[in-house]
Amino acid sequence: MDENYEAKLADGEASSTGKGKKKKKSWDYEKEITRLQVELAHLQAWVKKSGARIVIVFEGRDAAGKGGMIKRITERVSPRVFRVIALPAPTDREKSQIYMQRYIAYLPAAGEVVIFDRSWYNRAGVDRVMGFSSEKKAQRFLELAPRFEAAIVESGVILLKYFLTVSEEEQERRFRRRIDDPLRQWKLSPMDVESYQRWWDYTRVYDEMLRMTDSNHAPWWIVPSDDKKRARVNCISHILQSIPYERLKFEAPDLGKRQKRPSAYVEDRAIRHVVPDTTS
Repeated sequence: MDENYEAKLADGEASSTGKGKKKKKSWDYEKEITRLQVELAHLQAWVKKSGARIVIVFEGRDAAGKGGMIKRITERVSPRVFRVIALPAPTDREKSQIYMQRYIAYLPAAGEVVIFDRSWYNRAGVDRVMGFSSEKKAQRFLELAPRFEAAIVESGVILLKYFLTVSEEEQERRFRRRIDDPLRQWKLSPMDVESYQRWWDYTRVYDEMLRMTDSNHAPWWIVPSDDKKRARVNCISHILQSIPYERLKFEAPDLGKRQKRPSAYVEDRAIRHVVPDTTS
């Protein structure tokens, strides 16, 4: 990774004090995110070659930017290597299972990176606040989660956990933007409204969750996300720095020569339904 990375970020910060001071040169987000996505492509090649197994857990406040973060990580890599898991509410059958059971099925095989867009930590967060889980079950989960994660790590999986934070003011701004923008309205669910109204209930359970499930083998990494672009660059940089991958030399294939059109080939005359050109 670039040794001057932190200096570049620092150079991009505008001075917030002193009237009349000149604004420092802004950093180039698109350039940085492209550079990091190139590194993610190198990571992907190494994961496939080495058979590494990686789990990345994203938790955090509603509207903190988890979706955008995951999109930037995965948009230039293969979905067969980088698999995103965002599970719906459990079925009646799943509710009757051991709580961790349905998550175990999605853990990576060799050569895979699994990204959980929310995870088993639902029990310590939304389930607890909304009453979907009893307090006794939530407390038991908090006690068992570090042991569950220890077993994952001991099996050879690289486990990274990120919690995205956002201020009350910024969360409200993002929610109101969703209300006003038809392209974002689908993002605003009844659960989001509850999380807005019950900010301090969520604060209490998240504080306890982070305290009880932070461990040496699977620590929580906090990502301040009031500035989404900086959060993405900082978090992806940390992911890359946390995995001991190597850049592998790309073996360019020899395309050879395309076969010639057979002299006996007759073009098929059947009717084709062609999508109309609406750009003319």
